[in-house]
Amino acid sequence: MATRDVSAQSNIHVMKTEPDGSFKRQASSFRDVIERGGRYEPESDRYHLYVSYACPWATRTLIARKLKGLEEFIPVTVVSPRMGAHGWPFASADSFPGADADPLYGSEHVKDLYIKADPNYGGRFTVPVLWDKKNATIVNNESSEILRIFNTAFNHLLPADKAALDLYPEELRGEIDSLNEWIYPDINNGVYRAGFAQSQAAYETAVHEVFDALDKVEKLLAGKDYLVGDRLTEADIRLWVTIVRFDPVYVGHFKCNFRTIRDGYPAIDLWLRKLYWNSDAFKSSTNFDHIKTHYYWSHSQINPTRVVPVGPIPVIRPL
Repeated sequence: MATRDVSAQSNIHVMKTEPDGSFKRQASSFRDVIERGGRYEPESDRYHLYVSYACPWATRTLIARKLKGLEEFIPVTVVSPRMGAHGWPFASADSFPGADADPLYGSEHVKDLYIKADPNYGGRFTVPVLWDKKNATIVNNESSEILRIFNTAFNHLLPADKAALDLYPEELRGEIDSLNEWIYPDINNGVYRAGFAQSQAAYETAVHEVFDALDKVEKLLAGKDYLVGDRLTEADIRLWVTIVRFDPVYVGHFKCNFRTIRDGYPAIDLWLRKLYWNSDAFKSSTNFDHIKTHYYWSHSQINPTRVVPVGPIPVIRPL
């Protein structure tokens, strides 16, 4: 089969906008699941996870993988945060500290994996990538679905305590889904809609929605450690990955500067810091050097000098 010409995607981090200047995120393309009796059986060391520490969506999957004790089942490869003309590079193409080489195929960029999985692929080359070594293809590249795969697919192979951890419990799913319905568009993707807006009106609409939603979250977290049911759920993971990037990146780079989290939202800030300092799954999945470098270096249409700010100091406050 002839390999598709990918030259049209050389500048693959240019974001799609609507006629009014508002940012529109493209949907993920690979949406299979790992399940017993299916094409993708749960097996140890059959799957591989490709991530960027910089990417909030990829960080969701890292946190879930650690919480569920899947480190020995699913190895991880981390790309460089400096996403350039060919997208996310491996260490072989950009030896940034903390980046890895691709141990499976020696790929130079994440896009090489997509073309290996589908020579005619026409979408964006995003992370995370959940890869199946047996079939040499991508199982899933949608972080919210990978999070749920990790939550349940390997339970029968895990120790009892890890299997018992349920990030999407049946009795809380309605509440979790309800939160996701507005936290994703208004906060997780809202900061991007503000940051990548190409008109004043689109930016102002998005940034007001971001802070209106943060105001709602602040009330929800007042006196609480978790968003739902007094226990850690996927709702916390999904929100946290945006909040931990807010002061270091989104306040300045994406112009979400009504307030910082640390000085404007005491309940959210305490929730953020408790998860970071008390849970290694959150702390070890967070690399602020990768986070700040990626946004300020890679989005040259927003920051053409590629100068990376030194602050905030500290990047996250102690408890």
